[in-house]
Amino acid sequence: MDLVIQFVTDSRDSGETIELAEKMLAASYACLGESDEMLTKHTRDWNLQRLALVDRNILRLGTWELLTKQSPSKVAIVEAIRLAKEFSTAESPRFINGVLDAVAKDLSHKNPSQDQPVEDSGPQTDPSDDPEENSSDEILP
Repeated sequence: MDLVIQFVTDSRDSGETIELAEKMLAASYACLGESDEMLTKHTRDWNLQRLALVDRNILRLGTWELLTKQSPSKVAIVEAIRLAKEFSTAESPRFINGVLDAVAKDLSHKNPSQDQPVEDSGPQTDPSDDPEENSSDEILP
């Protein structure tokens, strides 16, 4: 965890952004057991420990956001997809979308009065099909 905090601290982001990232990291790490339980349930035919480290941790962060309602479900999923696009493989965004959508639906069925933005959202689309996401002015690492 120290390496991740060092990575965040060394970034060129503002102090406010770094502070928020550190808080989210610590909070999601504290919720690791519950997140991994949900992910194990929804990563059918995949052993969670065999997932790529980046994908596993993006899924953990996204699941923590869904479990704690830090953001609306749709926002948490879109942000996880953006992280996957930037830091993982070409196949990861679609995989992460599917897993987090399943987690969100499961949570909305457990708490029907809670946020349900992915419920009844129709067929899933590949986020890479979104023209705004693929604009030429996108900042790449």
